[in-house]
This record gives sequence, C-alpha cells and structure tokens, in this order.
Amino acid sequence: MRNYLLSTAIVCSLLAGVTACSMTNAADDAVTPAIFAADGQVMIPKDWRQWVYVGTPLTPNALNDGKAPFPEFHNVYIEPTAFAHWQSTGKFANGTQIVKELVLIRQKDADEMNEDGSTGEVSGVGYFQGEFAGLELTVKDTTRYPDEPGGWAYYSFGHNSPPYADTAKAFPTEACNACHETNAADDFVFTQFYPVLRAAKP
Repeated sequence: MRNYLLSTAIVCSLLAGVTACSMTNAADDAVTPAIFAADGQVMIPKDWRQWVYVGTPLTPNALNDGKAPFPEFHNVYIEPTAFAHWQSTGKFANGTQIVKELVLIRQKDADEMNEDGSTGEVSGVGYFQGEFAGLELTVKDTTRYPDEPGGWAYYSFGHNSPPYADTAKAFPTEACNACHETNAADDFVFTQFYPVLRAAKP
C-alpha cells in the first residue's frame, strides 16, 4: 500500500508539473502578439493609446547641457494582455509589446518661455506636454529574434508628428539592446521609470 501511495504521489507530482508547464505556455500564447508584414517589418499597432499606460520619463535639453539624447516626453504603454501576464507572474511574456510615443515639450511665444524651456501654467512653472513627435515599439519574440539579447527587438515608426509610418524595420542590435541590457531593471525594460509596472509586479 505504501508503495502504491508513493507511486501515486510521484505520478500526481509529475502531472502537476506538466500542468504548470502547460499553463505557462498557455499564458504566453494568450498574449496578443505584434503583427508582421510579409517582408518581416512590424505593423504599427492600431490602438496603442488604449493600452495600459505605465509612465512618462522626461530628460529635457535644459538639464543636459542642451544635448539630451531623448529631450521629449516618452509616454509608455504596454499591450493589455502582456500587462496581465506581468501582473500575474512578474515576467514579460513572449509576444510582449511596449510602445513609446514621443511628445514635445509645450512651446509658447518667446516672451512666455523661460531660458530652461519651462513655461508658467495655471498649476505653476514646469514642463508640459505639447505635440506628438514620434512612435517607437519594442517586441519580445524569442522565436522571431532568437539571436537578439532577451529576444527583444526595437522599432521606430518615425521621429515626426503623425501620421506615422505603417511599418518599421528592427534596429540593429547595438542601437538599443546594449543600453537596455546594462541599465534596465527588469528583462531589458526600464521598470525603474514606470511606477505602474512596479506597483503591478507580484
């Protein structure tokens, strides 16, 4: 009887492991993936402003000797099913899409602008969002990009006002991955700048 119970426990344990693996794979499969054109370029997401907003970093020129590499506001959104996976596991699933929409600092007439580029508004003096100025996307896809660090690829649909391009080609590895690998807090993602992701992580 003891041998029978032990065997049963082992089988149940193995089955539980298989179920867990299946659930993990199913969770990845449940993430809405990016859509790619026949030439391999990624298609622009259609509803990114309805995705889950996670934060807006800003590094203005005035605080970076006039030469900030990213002087715009970066409104960052994650696709909702990918956010749900992050919320339940603390990991970015295969298929995760994260969008960064660039927004210029609000401009006013010269006599209303401060030397550091800030403006005075009803809430006080500061930096406020102006016009849209570009759209970028990162996708985690270890199947499509097995040689990219972490399986992440990075794209730009234009550094300009809308309308943006319909498709985009992945940047070379050295253009983005190295910085993300060295400085990002979670799996090549700068979660240290995104309070919504930090709060949602289990």
